[in-house]
Amino acid sequence: MALEVATDSAGTRRIALNRPVKHNAFDAATIAELTAAFTEAGTDPAVRAVVLTGNGPSFCAGADAGWMRASATLSEAENRADALRLSDMLNAIDTCAKPVIVVAHGFVFGGGVGLVACADLVVVRPSVQFRLSEVRLGLIPATIGPFVVAKIGASQARRYFLTAEDFGAEAAVGMGLAHIVSDEPEVQVAAWLNALNLGAPGAIADAKTLVRDIAGQPVTDTLRADTATRIAARRASDEGREGLGAFIERRQPNWVTP
Repeated sequence: MALEVATDSAGTRRIALNRPVKHNAFDAATIAELTAAFTEAGTDPAVRAVVLTGNGPSFCAGADAGWMRASATLSEAENRADALRLSDMLNAIDTCAKPVIVVAHGFVFGGGVGLVACADLVVVRPSVQFRLSEVRLGLIPATIGPFVVAKIGASQARRYFLTAEDFGAEAAVGMGLAHIVSDEPEVQVAAWLNALNLGAPGAIADAKTLVRDIAGQPVTDTLRADTATRIAARRASDEGREGLGAFIERRQPNWVTP
């Protein structure tokens, strides 16, 4: 199997890329497994958060060389279908109803950057090395493009999509691709998991959707009406009533686990 998957008693689903000899470069099987894993995690009520890591020396060095070599023999239509499967995988991570935390280290190249861009919370080791290397192979980062540009912005994309320069942990934080640099990433993961435990699961899912829906949108009457509708629905929800009741009664809401 290309992945190791486990869930602890607190509802944290840990998904580890498990092709260490290949620096967790993904192939068709890995893409299919990741798509299934995140689709399942997003709908499993027992899962509160997902942590994505990579076993071995790197988080993910992009696409497997053998898989890329095989793509050169495919027709344009077959390559399009292949690319759509990769896009489906990224979308499954990006739209997962549960918070997604990524811990990145070692090489994070090409599609590996796409994985990081789809996460909600990202901690990286100081020695991490990023590269959007597609143009050096005569390709473009098209499939990962919408997710990466949404995270780092057009200006940074215009630089790194074209130059394929390496960049490190501090640059990744500076452009918004990562949030924290740490020699002890699991300490940061634990802090985030503790914070997420205090939030209502449904509210967290809706908050993720809210960010995706309003990012980059002008503040129009339509948008304001939409956001008013969303908060009204939340206030009337079971979670909203429970959260307000817990606040007034000075107790923990029922979604907080010990």
